[in-house]
Amino acid sequence: MSLLKALTVPSLCILFFISVNAQKSSGYNVVQTFHIPGAGGWDYLAVNDNKLYVSHGTHVNILNKNTGDSIGVILNTEGVHGIAFVKSLGKGYISDGRTNNVTVFDLTTGKTLRQIATGENPDAIMYDDFSKKIYTCNGRSKDLSVIDPETDRVIKTIALGGKPETAVSDGAGKIYINIEDKSEIAAVNTNSFEIEKHWSIAPGEEPTGLAYDKKTKRLFAGCDKLLVVSDATTGKVVSKVAIGSGCDGIAFDETTNNIFASNGEGTLSVIHENAANNYTLAENVVTKRGARTICLDVETRRLYLPTAEFEPLAASADKRERPKVIPGSFQVLVIEKK
Repeated sequence: MSLLKALTVPSLCILFFISVNAQKSSGYNVVQTFHIPGAGGWDYLAVNDNKLYVSHGTHVNILNKNTGDSIGVILNTEGVHGIAFVKSLGKGYISDGRTNNVTVFDLTTGKTLRQIATGENPDAIMYDDFSKKIYTCNGRSKDLSVIDPETDRVIKTIALGGKPETAVSDGAGKIYINIEDKSEIAAVNTNSFEIEKHWSIAPGEEPTGLAYDKKTKRLFAGCDKLLVVSDATTGKVVSKVAIGSGCDGIAFDETTNNIFASNGEGTLSVIHENAANNYTLAENVVTKRGARTICLDVETRRLYLPTAEFEPLAASADKRERPKVIPGSFQVLVIEKK
């Protein structure tokens, strides 16, 4: 008897299901885990040359990006959120949310050079190579601080009319910012430091992570359970893709045209850009609960996601209650395509 004749209808359905899902594998997997001692929360992380900088409570851990070995620590960064680099000047910049300032450090030695007062609760931070400026997204004062790295002074404060979450550059004179509490994107001209426009990303809500494709001029905004794709020229929403819940980070790999959404539920949504207005969910890769932020190393194509182990919640716990972090369990997941 042939195999086909021997199979029942339910069996054929199961085989079809397995086949379809096998084709959806993106090839990305967790290949390493870097364990980092010490207590404290976390937010962004960033790569510069062979070093991985990881925000961690009141300091930044510096690791060898390939082995996870400790290289150094930058202390006294209260409520640290993000890290940015100005390689031409040999300096790094860290946003310190609790103390409303930015720590400047030497990229070679890791030594703190100075601190710069900013707006209230500086969160995401970035360097724009076009304007040669550092920008901090200040959540509580709802504005951007523009820092000149030549002088390490704030030269402009730009009111945004809402809470900024993440900023990206188009490399040609525009900065785009997710406005989390308005479900909008704001466009800022980096020559005049003026807001040019706001546009809605409905039905997306509370955008967090943001990335940009210079080739197609598309913005990728990570919302809860939804990736919203906008035309950066017109502001029009051109596509929407379902992703995991609890997204807080988006990365775009211009080599593979893949967009990555790191989701706090414990998945990494991998979306492929087929064309400017056409996108396909390749896979929701299993990561770990709490792995909400993300960093792409453009040299190795590896992805880094920080998280920890958590205590189980009681059955009677409120759905909004967050589980407690198990002390000493902080870690960074390393993901790559095999």
